[in-house]
Amino acid sequence: MSRIGKLPVTVPAGVEITVSDSNLVTVKGPKGTLSQQISKLIKVENENGTITLTPSNESREANMQHGLARSLVHNMVVGVTDGYQKKLEMTGVGYRAEKKGDTLIMQLGYSHPVEMKDPEGITTEVPSQTEILVKGADKDKVGNYAAIIRAWRKPEPYKGKGIHYAGEYIRRKEGKTGK
Repeated sequence: MSRIGKLPVTVPAGVEITVSDSNLVTVKGPKGTLSQQISKLIKVENENGTITLTPSNESREANMQHGLARSLVHNMVVGVTDGYQKKLEMTGVGYRAEKKGDTLIMQLGYSHPVEMKDPEGITTEVPSQTEILVKGADKDKVGNYAAIIRAWRKPEPYKGKGIHYAGEYIRRKEGKTGK
């Protein structure tokens, strides 16, 4: 039995959860609507403002899906109430970002600016020229879009130039002259 899967998911006020016969869980809240298909091996029950998930049998696969399904439902509830955000920082001479409408424009040392249009359900903000905030209700989409932005210029180990997550440790190397 999964320790994470045993925990019930509490549903805050203003959040509406529906579970269909095919285990499609839909969560509606102030920040949007999210849905996730849960495995048939997991039984999802909605009662009195809590969601409980139980494996339908004691197979190894059902136990593996138990904790995953609970985490997915919990992340959807948190996403539609509070939302998720990732903060990216840019380090390097001339590296900067700006926002025009729903397009993120970055100067990353290439001969051209990099323009990225915000995907559906995701918003980006630029509080300063070297900071980018990626916000949204879906944890997976926020993380993926932040990773796509970071992939344009990963931080390099010699000078630390590039785009990195806030608080990310960049392992530094000495140059050729260092002994």
